[in-house]
Amino acid sequence: MNIALIAHDEMKETMVHFTLAYKDILKNYNLYATGTTGKKIQEATQLEINRFLSGPLGGDQQIGAKIAEEDMDLVIFLRDPLAAQPHEPDIQALIRLCDVHYVPIATNLATAEIFIKALQRGDLDWRSVRKKGLFK
Repeated sequence: MNIALIAHDEMKETMVHFTLAYKDILKNYNLYATGTTGKKIQEATQLEINRFLSGPLGGDQQIGAKIAEEDMDLVIFLRDPLAAQPHEPDIQALIRLCDVHYVPIATNLATAEIFIKALQRGDLDWRSVRKKGLFK
């Protein structure tokens, strides 16, 4: 299962704390992240992270491509809802791709924790649901 980890600048430390708290669960999955977020997570947790470009430089779009190819199973995107982002159209495109391809996306800590707990229980396997064609 492939999981994307993305965080706006104001949320990067929150993402690091989140990944530290759930390191024992996350270590069982293929983790992908945008540039700086991935670097910070790797340094703090020693988890193996497949890093893309920084979000504003195209990292969001690289993750979006994996979603479109149905090669991403979960996105945790800790957004700062109070700060304007210069690459907001890219962010909206990423969220739209998740909706189109039935990829669960957490955009805040509360939903991220719900998804992690579901992973821990073995309740979040969207890839098999997509393959069975239950949603298409």
